[in-house]
Amino acid sequence: MAPMAKRTGLYPGTFDPMTNGHLDIIRRALTLVDHLVVAIGINATKTPMLTFEERAALIEAEAGPIARKLGAKISTASFSGLVVDAADAHGANVIIRGLRGAVDYEYEVQMVGMNRIMNPKVETVFLTASPETQFISSTLVRQIAGMGGDFSAFVPKRVEKKVLARLAKPGRK
Repeated sequence: MAPMAKRTGLYPGTFDPMTNGHLDIIRRALTLVDHLVVAIGINATKTPMLTFEERAALIEAEAGPIARKLGAKISTASFSGLVVDAADAHGANVIIRGLRGAVDYEYEVQMVGMNRIMNPKVETVFLTASPETQFISSTLVRQIAGMGGDFSAFVPKRVEKKVLARLAKPGRK
């Protein structure tokens, strides 16, 4: 019997900041693949709250222990182009996408169709958000944090500390 092929998944997003919802999807994706590449999108026209390096370090700090416990590997990478190109670049045969609801689904179905035409070797797997995380978004976390609200229930403790430190920096708008 031939050994099973290694399954590498790519989980793309901005992760600015990483939320408990992201961590839930990462945890579940690590049960499906041997290696998960968390691909952090970089958009030259947007200024993120956290740098790529900060986001990568937080993802590795939070998800690394989960990966080790599950016997899987996790890594982070940046990408600025098409997700299917990032999947190819990292040897991923699966793109992992988290769905919070019907609006996410409608958008993602269109993307799957386009991605399949551009690269039929890469499959997309949808993981629906757990009920306790389906309302969380990085955008809302940034808005709550920026207005001085308590966002601690939506992000890991390390992320909360990093965001609060960023907001406290002098000269920040």
